[in-house]
Amino acid sequence: MKTRAAILEQLNTPLVIEEVELDDPKGKEVLVKLVATGVCHSDLHCIKGDLATQPPIVLGHEGAGIVEKVGKDVTEVQPGDRVLVTVAPHCGKCPACIMGVPTSCETDPQTAMLMGTMADGTKRLRRKNGDELNHFMAQSSFAEYAVVEESATVKVREDAPLDVVCLLGCGASTGIGAVINKARVKAGSSVAVFGCGGVGLATIMAAKLVGAHPIFAVDLLDSKLEVARELGATNLVNASKDEPVMRIAAECGGGVDYSFEAIGNTEAMTQAFHSVYPRPGGMALVLGLAPIGATFSIEAWRFMREVTITGCVMGSIRPKIDIPRYVDLFMAGKLPLDKLVSAHYSLDKINDAIKDTFDGKVVRAVIAF
Repeated sequence: MKTRAAILEQLNTPLVIEEVELDDPKGKEVLVKLVATGVCHSDLHCIKGDLATQPPIVLGHEGAGIVEKVGKDVTEVQPGDRVLVTVAPHCGKCPACIMGVPTSCETDPQTAMLMGTMADGTKRLRRKNGDELNHFMAQSSFAEYAVVEESATVKVREDAPLDVVCLLGCGASTGIGAVINKARVKAGSSVAVFGCGGVGLATIMAAKLVGAHPIFAVDLLDSKLEVARELGATNLVNASKDEPVMRIAAECGGGVDYSFEAIGNTEAMTQAFHSVYPRPGGMALVLGLAPIGATFSIEAWRFMREVTITGCVMGSIRPKIDIPRYVDLFMAGKLPLDKLVSAHYSLDKINDAIKDTFDGKVVRAVIAF
């Protein structure tokens, strides 16, 4: 079938809108007519060349829409279903999947990221001249239609606005799940969040939800810090004016119980770890995606105090269980995901959405079809 898609032709260049060919879904794949998709910083990382997937490529990995067609082996969704498409297709068979952490699947995401293909190693997108286009995270939702893995789909209740809950396909679930699933933050615990973009703000709203206090928000922009305050942050730190580790230590008795790095900045990763009070149980979590090969330094003596630093992919969630719960919490007014959406853009205006995201003019941009 024919569909319009936004193509990254070369690194660090505007996307080009073009009519392309999209093959039918294979055995365990699903054709989705997109209603909305978020513009995530992972898309921007790909544009900048920080990731392995190469152009020409159709980006987008926070899609939501209506199922139009399913492959012959699909059993969990059917045409007409409203679905959210996650960044985490998974095989269900590898050690990580069997352990109950499908977001760290050892086969499907690696194939999708490294090869720019679907999970089976082949592609569904082609130009009119027959040249294949790379996929992004086996989704490529910067297009009117997308063929995706059944494992990446999550059915969504009928009354949930797809142009808001699409954010749960990656960024919002990363922050929420990091607090609830990975760190398991307890009520009354102190928290610091480095970076007040979409992931960081979702982390803050989840920290408020579970009863954390105080909640420190760290960013370079006062405008984003004010949004963080609206979503639950109690202490604001502008890292362009104050050294955040010292400021947090001064205001929180030496450090916090939990810190979250939500930028992908190696200096912030060091600061996040050093902001944790050095006692057993203290934990720093790295949520941000740094460029491949990037490294950072931390003070080794802190490990003698049994402080932990760990990574967390998409909040370590179980998508088909946790995302419907997050949607219910949003609909009940407990998780104000709608406050993350600063603006909607058409597919034709996608470069404006990307620029505004790069420039920090929006918290989250959403492409609406």
